[in-house]
Amino acid sequence: MKKWIAIPAAAVMLFTAKCAVSQNLPIDSSTKLITYKEVVKQDGEPGKTYNLAISWINSFYDNPSEATRLRDQVNNKIEIHHRFKVYNKDNKGVKTDAAVIDYVMFLEFKENRYRYSISNFNVLRVSKFPLERWMNKTDPQYTPVCDDYLKQVDETINGIIKSLKEGLKPKVVKEDNW
Repeated sequence: MKKWIAIPAAAVMLFTAKCAVSQNLPIDSSTKLITYKEVVKQDGEPGKTYNLAISWINSFYDNPSEATRLRDQVNNKIEIHHRFKVYNKDNKGVKTDAAVIDYVMFLEFKENRYRYSISNFNVLRVSKFPLERWMNKTDPQYTPVCDDYLKQVDETINGIIKSLKEGLKPKVVKEDNW
């Protein structure tokens, strides 16, 4: 009897892992959390890239002082805590609020490179729960619409990353030779 129960449990674990991969969300191998991270090679001093990041934060977030929890110019580190919404869409394309997703972003700067890491995703409802629960199709809270929510999270975070990379590119200074 015990062997019979172990086989379906293993099958469920494989199925859940396969679903997570099929949703194309990056999972950190050590923390098992959804984590977007990259080291970006870019010419520049850490202090200048740090200042570009502060400019990007000030233009990207509605309330940048509330979003940034740490601005450490000495060690060239920034920590951002922010949130965004995911939506339900009906068959007519009308969007209604579904949930608020909270995340943490770390930015670190070194000579000719910077690193970002976006993780610690939580769904904010009456109580918080890790976003990774939406990836587990055996969780009692799972519904098929969770897949759409995860897709929206992925699109939103990839949009933030694209904006970050554009914002941290060194500004080209044109000389006025007249």
